Amino acid sequence: MRFYILTLFPEMVMQGLSTSIIGRAVDKGLLSIEAINIRDFTTDKHGKVDDYPYGGGAGMVMQAQPIYDAWCSVIRRVGKGVRTIYLTPQGRRFCQADAKSFATEEDLILLCGHYEGVDERVLDEIVTDYVSIGDFVLTGGELPAMVMVDAIARMVPGVLSNQESKETESFENHLLEYPQYSRPEEWKGRKVPPILLSGDHAKVDAWRAEQSLLRTLVNRPDLLDAAVLSPKEIDFLQEHGWNGPTD
Repeated sequence: MRFYILTLFPEMVMQGLSTSIIGRAVDKGLLSIEAINIRDFTTDKHGKVDDYPYGGGAGMVMQAQPIYDAWCSVIRRVGKGVRTIYLTPQGRRFCQADAKSFATEEDLILLCGHYEGVDERVLDEIVTDYVSIGDFVLTGGELPAMVMVDAIARMVPGVLSNQESKETESFENHLLEYPQYSRPEEWKGRKVPPILLSGDHAKVDAWRAEQSLLRTLVNRPDLLDAAVLSPKEIDFLQEHGWNGPTD
């Protein structure tokens, strides 16, 4: 899978995505991540990519031409239309289902805005998806782009060394992950739950499933509305105070 990130700060993006699991996946050829500097495509001799907004107002707006030309440079190489994401607080909220959907693409372009925003005309021309990572405002789109690349890349076959780790993570089936423990068996007077030391894998799996349900009920009960639950799981949740899906 190939990621193309249109940004004013390519070093920031590449440094953040060149380590750990994602960096190793790039080294193995499972992923390609390229940061395209929008400034390289401006026609202004001073490298300017922004200007004052029509109608007045605070701040500056990124101009359409440099962004469009940067985007076209990718399209010419790929030779086809590419799904293009604009990172913006006005977009739909990114979730695990989106990560899985985007991971089915061979190529993905992410546009990082800055200043007070981007000229609407170029957004209308190139953007296919408007996406937000949360209801808050950041200085630019670089951090959200890195968050999305990390989440999406984990869904690409071969990126995670242990396939099971992807299948049991938080948000699989809209549930949070169960608690995890490692050595030593006792730390600061707190012991590992005995069931995890029993060697009975069936009982361990059952305990983890219950803990996943309880953790979701306590921390993110809204997720249960979309979870696919068995009658036994529903009974378990109701025994612990769940009143069923909200309308």
